[in-house]
Amino acid sequence: MRAITHDQQGEASQVLRLREQPTPSAPAAGQVHVRVLSRPVHPGDLAGVQGFPGVPRQRFATPRIPGLEGMGVVESVGEGVRELYAGQRVAFFPVPGAWSELVTAPADLVVPVPEGVSDETAALMLVNPITLLILLRAVEDAQHGRRSEHSEHGRRGQAGPVVQTAAGSSVGKLVSAAALKHDIPLVNLVRGAAGAETLRRRFPGLPTISTADADWRAQVRDATGGRRAQVVLDAVGGSLTGELAGLLDDGGTLITYGQLGSGSTPLESVALIPRGLTVRGVSIGRWMTRTPDERAEDVAFAAGLAATAPELFEVAASYDLADFAQAVDHVRRPGKSGTVLLTSPAS
Repeated sequence: MRAITHDQQGEASQVLRLREQPTPSAPAAGQVHVRVLSRPVHPGDLAGVQGFPGVPRQRFATPRIPGLEGMGVVESVGEGVRELYAGQRVAFFPVPGAWSELVTAPADLVVPVPEGVSDETAALMLVNPITLLILLRAVEDAQHGRRSEHSEHGRRGQAGPVVQTAAGSSVGKLVSAAALKHDIPLVNLVRGAAGAETLRRRFPGLPTISTADADWRAQVRDATGGRRAQVVLDAVGGSLTGELAGLLDDGGTLITYGQLGSGSTPLESVALIPRGLTVRGVSIGRWMTRTPDERAEDVAFAAGLAATAPELFEVAASYDLADFAQAVDHVRRPGKSGTVLLTSPAS
């Protein structure tokens, strides 16, 4: 079987290789083999390949296969697996090795694809919606804590404004849709004028501002009616962090879940202590700490969203596994809209 592998961390274009790998042995009890047809290239996948800032890059004795999410067809099932069967279309997460043509997965991490959901949508069905839920819970936690603090002083009111960066990303669009549905006072930030205009057309009920504008901070204040943000959702980080902290009201929360930006911001420069700010990191990597029942509810939400709102699962382009270098380049393309997929033939 074909697989994309790397034996050390580094720039993806330099360390990734397409190789023939041995076919896995028959699935054990409670496992299934999935013939993978499509898998997304998430920024987090590339971060795992490259290594994280401040952490020494690793070499691996055994080559690793990136990817945790994908969709395909069940090829065989192990003993005790009752609800999955050969030939069934499924999605999976988190299952290491998704950038290969065949994965061995625990049955409880494999989800039947709802009837009518396309292969492309199914490939994106889990990670982004679950990330949305994680972010919404983090926002609710931040708002609840702030309301409790205000109530101690006899002040009550609506939740304060929420600002999000990378609003044109796949996750950012899900956040925008949720904000409209749940009346979250959201302000969207993108990096360019063209992206801002596209997002305004997509979500006309939400203010969208380009950080390329010299007066973007003033535009944010106008959009919030002069109020400072209670929460900032940030997938960019880097040198933008200080600017984002400046948008927060005292006692506000910066929720960081990505590192798309460059540069850095010294923590002491954002006046955490005198302003009572909170910086909270969230990651889908901690989703498995939720109980099985909680995870089942999240998966049901994700599958339902894929079935009822497939337009929120936008695909930027699809590339065969052999063309992974082009796929990686596309992921990094300025103004990219949607998620890049790596595909394999059905047989």
